[in-house]
Amino acid sequence: MGEKNLLKQDSSIEEKELNPISGWIALFIGILLFILSPVFGFINLVNAENDIFLIVTIILFIVAIFIFCGLKIVNPNESIVFVLFGKYYGTIKKPGFFFINPFVSAINPTYESQVTKLSKVGEKDSEKETTTSNTKRISLKAMTLNNQKQKVNDELGNPIIIGTIVIWRVINPTKAVFNVENYKTFLSIQCDSTIRNVARLYPYDSEDTEDYSEKSLRGSSQEIADKLKEELQKRVEIAGIEVEEVRITHLSYAPEIAAAMLQRQQAEAIIAARKKIVEGAVGMVEMALNSLSEKEVVELDDERKAAMVSNLLVVLCGSKDAQPIVNSGSIY
Repeated sequence: MGEKNLLKQDSSIEEKELNPISGWIALFIGILLFILSPVFGFINLVNAENDIFLIVTIILFIVAIFIFCGLKIVNPNESIVFVLFGKYYGTIKKPGFFFINPFVSAINPTYESQVTKLSKVGEKDSEKETTTSNTKRISLKAMTLNNQKQKVNDELGNPIIIGTIVIWRVINPTKAVFNVENYKTFLSIQCDSTIRNVARLYPYDSEDTEDYSEKSLRGSSQEIADKLKEELQKRVEIAGIEVEEVRITHLSYAPEIAAAMLQRQQAEAIIAARKKIVEGAVGMVEMALNSLSEKEVVELDDERKAAMVSNLLVVLCGSKDAQPIVNSGSIY
């Protein structure tokens, strides 16, 4: 229901890009009026009988101040969203020096004044930097969101620690201002939720499952990152945010199972190594028996063949060097 309301709000407020007049022209007019106002004031002192010059002086001075208050500077890769008496007025995206209605006010939900910052001295600096801004201008630059590592469960229910970094930018300042309370906080919360939803769809490692070709968080990190980006983009589109890239920066088992999982991985590695050794030893024994038989070096019955196979496997598969025993008698 809440999402439907947001969509209705999104459709009711369309971005209107302003094309204000040049600030240099307005500045020249303001300076000219500011200079003319004392001139008419001096004329009024000379001709005290006519108050028209006094009225003109006051009007020129007020108009000059009015013009000066309407001068705005927009830096590259910045935008300003204006409201006029509680209603959306327009957005300036292009950089430059402009004159705009002095009665409008810039709005940025992430803006935090110095007074508010002093009242929140106890809060963590990292949290304030990611969710607040020191200006009412909205940056259109690519920004980085580096949320804290969080504990989630994978497909098999194993607790894991995962951390991500998100490269994002605001592409629609109007949506960012009016559709969500704080677009930086909104992005951070949606990022955490997306990580939880995607992580539980995959196992930590493909070795944890019977199907080794299955995608895993560790073995398919790029595919998982693309999945995170796709789902996160759907969630933050309403806030006028574009997700450019998502990277997994940290991935590990939770501390409570890390030791057990390390032992299991070591055991699996030992088993795999022993399997290779046994396969190679069996092949060498088979080659030795075939070679002895083909060259008729010695004829062995089944019992002697079994003893020879046993001895060769012990020598080839043993973890320590074998001690040779010289047989001075007959093998029969």
